[in-house]
Amino acid sequence: MLNLLTKIPQKARKSLTLDNGGEFTRHQLWGKALDIKTFFCDPYASLQKGGVENTNGRLRRDLPRKTNIHTYNKEDFNETIDNDNLTPRKKLNWITPNEAFLKKCQRFALQT
Repeated sequence: MLNLLTKIPQKARKSLTLDNGGEFTRHQLWGKALDIKTFFCDPYASLQKGGVENTNGRLRRDLPRKTNIHTYNKEDFNETIDNDNLTPRKKLNWITPNEAFLKKCQRFALQT
């Protein structure tokens, strides 16, 4: 995850909001390495992370609960992620998350 986040322009990295799962135990290292603050949602407070819950629901279409993820390879995961990130969203005025992210990164790049 750190490798992915370091590719985001530094001015675009302000904070990282995480779920309370054990997979985020290294949050302090990430925060320090990226020079950002990390936050955790309150337990069972799905309203604090609406975008995350929406994305989880979308990913469950390809990866249902109790799926043995060890049967998937990197290409399978990349395809699932691409399917999600290349799907236009009403909330983004019908552009894809990829397009919205690139626009934001370009704005930060122009500010430097």
